[in-house]
Amino acid sequence: MALVNAGVVVLDCAEPERLAEFYKELLDGRETDVTANRVEIEGAGGTRLAFRRDVNATPPSWPRPENSLQAHLDFLVDDLDEVERLIVGLGGRPLETRGADGPYEERGYADPAGHSFTLRQTPSTAPKQG
Repeated sequence: MALVNAGVVVLDCAEPERLAEFYKELLDGRETDVTANRVEIEGAGGTRLAFRRDVNATPPSWPRPENSLQAHLDFLVDDLDEVERLIVGLGGRPLETRGADGPYEERGYADPAGHSFTLRQTPSTAPKQG
């Protein structure tokens, strides 16, 4: 069994509801998760995208270097500590390990080249034992 499963591409933006609506319509999709600062959709073909509120977001300037980073990857995991050890062993490094508000615990990392990504642990759906 894999330790890491592909998650969702997250686009940071000032108005996640508005951007989610655009992509929901474009991809004939539906909302799958909505919180105060994040909207996740799934397109008819299974494409999953999320839009996270960043009040300081600026439009991408690609290919110019200023403001060119506008997305990061989320990976869904069962065991944050185990996967963190794997990441560090492979040459990645922790960026942010504080807990997040809401139903998910997440931690930020950089890959060996410096690209950021997030591990998100979803709550267990198994019945509580004991």
